[in-house]
Amino acid sequence: MIVGTPPFLAGIYTLTRILIADDHQVVRSGLRAVLEGHSGLTVVGEVADGQEAVAAALRLKPDVVILDYAMPVLNGVDATREIRQKLPRTEVLIFTLHDSQQVIEDILSVGARGYLLKSDANDHLIAAVRALGRHEAYISGQLSAELLDTLLDRRRKGKPDLLTPREREVVRLIAEGASNKDVGVHLQVSLKTVETHRAAAMRKLGLHSTADLVRYAVKNRLVII
Repeated sequence: MIVGTPPFLAGIYTLTRILIADDHQVVRSGLRAVLEGHSGLTVVGEVADGQEAVAAALRLKPDVVILDYAMPVLNGVDATREIRQKLPRTEVLIFTLHDSQQVIEDILSVGARGYLLKSDANDHLIAAVRALGRHEAYISGQLSAELLDTLLDRRRKGKPDLLTPREREVVRLIAEGASNKDVGVHLQVSLKTVETHRAAAMRKLGLHSTADLVRYAVKNRLVII
């Protein structure tokens, strides 16, 4: 399902400046090659983690940031939040392997208006970037129009997410086998902070054990097995 009207007629496009943020060099190179082969699109920078994405966006002020959802150092959700708060005219296109309601909810909650599955890139990348360059939403994937409408309506009514982005990150890391101490080191927070996030997530979700957290993370595609 796609939100936004991709241009079907060839013509002269307004210049769209793009920042690519993905931790795989081959992905960044491939995206750059495709994008710069089209009129009006220019890549102004490439970065390999979420923290670099925020810094580069503030420095370069691109029109569109193509941002991997699963970024190291600072995840895609938190990076998007910072970019959108500090650069409201910069649109974010989340580029991900994950086709799930949770991911859509995550990105909508922090202001991203583009969602592109990596498996859809060949067919939709250029249309997605051009749509965001016009400040239009663009969603690819299997989610139905009805589900997207429901999620957008929930945002308008101010219904809070069940888990915060940091709680989801803690759950993801624990589900991947990290101890509370390891999670603290990875996120650069104290052990007590990790325990607080973990307890809050388990309370909100009605879970009672690490095994329950792992099952939740797998079911909601916070981790892939």
